[in-house]
Amino acid sequence: MAAAAPLGGAEPMKLEKKPIKFSNLLLGAGLNMFEVTTLGQPLEVVKTTMAANRSDTFGGALSRIWARGGVAGYFQGLIPWAWIEASTKGAVLLFVASEAEYYAKSFGASDFVGGVSGGMAGGVAQAYATMGFCTCMKTVEITKHKIAAKGVRPPGTFETFMDIYRKEGIKGINKGVNAVAIRQTTNWGSRFGLSRLAEQGIRKATGKEEGQKLGGMEKVLASGLGGGLSAWNQPIEVIRVEMQSKTDDPNRPKKMTVGNTARYIYQSNGLKGLYRGVAPRIGLGVWQTICMVALGDMAKEAVEKLTGEAVTAKH
Repeated sequence: MAAAAPLGGAEPMKLEKKPIKFSNLLLGAGLNMFEVTTLGQPLEVVKTTMAANRSDTFGGALSRIWARGGVAGYFQGLIPWAWIEASTKGAVLLFVASEAEYYAKSFGASDFVGGVSGGMAGGVAQAYATMGFCTCMKTVEITKHKIAAKGVRPPGTFETFMDIYRKEGIKGINKGVNAVAIRQTTNWGSRFGLSRLAEQGIRKATGKEEGQKLGGMEKVLASGLGGGLSAWNQPIEVIRVEMQSKTDDPNRPKKMTVGNTARYIYQSNGLKGLYRGVAPRIGLGVWQTICMVALGDMAKEAVEKLTGEAVTAKH
């Protein structure tokens, strides 16, 4: 297709693919590792426990976690699964989102649509490349302690992994991966869009012009609102946990799909059951935002000193 002639002799704006730098990958991995090792994994454990034990209150879930290991119970599944996920998912997102955004814009998409498209494609890639088996194993680690309650010693992490792999192969360790993909693509799409809407609202409220940079706390607020409000898709997260959990229930579908798992949860616990764990999920979204935005600038300086190259990734 012939390029349109530039008006007034001006050069047409050239579409360039964003480079993937080692410093960007290191920054993303470092921030993700810090986030999950601090408050991230405890919030993940509470969210998963509430989603798997849907009759539990928030306080009941905290007591259940404490009973199975004290403080260590809140970090169940951190090593190695949460660390593997945290250190790799950022790289997958950057590579795929960059490519998807470039091709979306090459077909005439705006910056906003290109960004959303890139984020959604990156989210799907995250699920199938690394997050599927990591979330599955984290959920197994958190829910298998129901076995311990019956007086049986639960198997170790890698023992559990190899047992699932021998019995069910790749499918077994990636159980619930389709639900993870739906969660990730809706997460990134809505988080991006809602954060931008929040930024626009903050600019109007503070009298800032379009495109004018927000202050540090304003950035945290906008991204926090985007992260917190993107928990609207909690039902798919509850479905994901149910598909991956080691719960024994004769009423559960033998071959679990997203559809029949949703029906099983609704029939067992009603609409409320599909939103179990939404409070810690919102908390997790806000904590991720604080780590990425508030601590991002300090981490950016440290990475630039370490690698000697400018970090261009947005955080």
